[in-house]
Amino acid sequence: MTSEVDEQIARSTELLNRTSDRYRSLGSRQRAYRQESLVKRLGRIAIADVAILVAAMVIGWFVPLGIGGAMLVMLLLAAVTFGLAVLPGSAPPEIKPETFRQTPLRILPLRTEQWLERQRGDMPAQAMRQVDGIERRLETLGPQLAGLEEDTPAAGEIRKLLADNLPGLVESYARVPAPLRSVERNGKTPDQQLADGLAVIEREIAQMTEQLASGDLDLLATRGRYLQIKYQGDDVIEG
Repeated sequence: MTSEVDEQIARSTELLNRTSDRYRSLGSRQRAYRQESLVKRLGRIAIADVAILVAAMVIGWFVPLGIGGAMLVMLLLAAVTFGLAVLPGSAPPEIKPETFRQTPLRILPLRTEQWLERQRGDMPAQAMRQVDGIERRLETLGPQLAGLEEDTPAAGEIRKLLADNLPGLVESYARVPAPLRSVERNGKTPDQQLADGLAVIEREIAQMTEQLASGDLDLLATRGRYLQIKYQGDDVIEG
């Protein structure tokens, strides 16, 4: 018979595993953002340095710069390069659900995931499992939307779920005063209502992912049968 201590250890291990997976995923996104920021910073430095060199060449056509002018250009290049290198990078832009209606469908899951990640601090512990599940579902859903047309019924359902239903649920919970979130009302606390609502959204995203995957699998099977008929048929004829 499993003891209470064993059950607690199992729950703690599960929590640690989920947390570790979440932070690995979050760390990957943060590394991607830092790499993108570094590329932009290097690009700004290159543009500024080229502009200084071009300006020096143009001025040199009319006024000889001499050694002093060349030294001045070198000092200016060093100062600009150092200044742009040490300036703090821009913070990640704030993501607002109000913009989700205009967000391209192919990047909507990523934007939703980034927004949801920032809402964790205002959510109860009992909703973390559902948040983790939604984020995993969104990571799977994103690549599937690359070829989905914006005006299809499936696209409309996905946008409604991610742009309206999910933010609406989380923001409704956030408006409840903190002392009342654990107070039972109509048989459930707001904390539990949030967790239940997030669970429903996770299931809906999972069904959408499966439906999109079914279309891809059907297409793959159709093409596979076509290739078998075409090329195996040719082999039979040639034989």
